[in-house]
Amino acid sequence: MNTHSRTALITGASRGLGLALARALAEEGWSLIINARHSDILQQIYSELSLKTRVTAVAGDILEPSHREALSIAAKASNGLDVIINNAGMLGPSPQPELLDYPLDTLLEVYEMNVVAQLGILQAVRPAIKPNAKIINVSSDAAVEAYPGWGGYGSSKAAFDHLSAVLQEENPDWSVYWVDPGDMRTDMHQAAFPGEDISDRPLPEASVPGFLALLNGNFENGRYQARAIEQPVPTD
Repeated sequence: MNTHSRTALITGASRGLGLALARALAEEGWSLIINARHSDILQQIYSELSLKTRVTAVAGDILEPSHREALSIAAKASNGLDVIINNAGMLGPSPQPELLDYPLDTLLEVYEMNVVAQLGILQAVRPAIKPNAKIINVSSDAAVEAYPGWGGYGSSKAAFDHLSAVLQEENPDWSVYWVDPGDMRTDMHQAAFPGEDISDRPLPEASVPGFLALLNGNFENGRYQARAIEQPVPTD
């Protein structure tokens, strides 16, 4: 059913998991607001997805307050948001340094992107968030597991997880999920392992069914591993 009755904002939608999610929601008939930094690539994605559903593409950097305001304007023009998927993020240096060698100015940038800007988006679009909306914040196993070399990125995602938990406590009408998509064959994952062959990692599409289950189902708030979410059994 291509009813365009539900609207989702997806950040970082020009590649990787964000693009896979945008394509899946377009197939389900969701109206989309998509974000990415590079306008030329985002325009290509817009041209593809707009053949299937209603799409608003807003190019820019979520670190910029003016861009977050542009997303808010787009959300209001779309008659509000049913879903926000905070997917855009920043890995940090490649290769990733150990904490005692981590440049502190870069660590601030990672936290600003992976924590502060994420909250900034929610604050900006708050007037357009519908009652009973669903918020999905993309996490990582590095948020809960201590991997050498992942202290910067992992601790930023751990902070984002806790922000998500408090957000739900303060907004009980919303469903808030913080979701680990698992290892994926993406540009960001390759940057985390420069020079290594990551072809054994699943493509982002392998994680999409778990996200769709959260969006279409009635799950408790909390942290999930996307590929461990039980899928609904098809009915005749």
